Amino acid sequence: MRNVIQFIISSGQDGYYIAEAVNLPIVTQGKTLDDCISNVKEAVLLFIDETKEVVINKNPSIFFNMEIPILSHA
Repeated sequence: MRNVIQFIISSGQDGYYIAEAVNLPIVTQGKTLDDCISNVKEAVLLFIDETKEVVINKNPSIFFNMEIPILSHA
């Protein structure tokens, strides 16, 4: 049973942040980073409630990796 769910956050189209779970089918987004993180928490809770198999602890921790693009100097 998983106690930690890992997400990768990247920049999407139109300035949105996209969060994708590494080993679970959970994807969400948010206009701001705070919105994205809030949506991740909600998506994890929904996944736990809807999942028939017991694959996640009922109170998991969430671990984020964030992709930050390097801007070149012009």
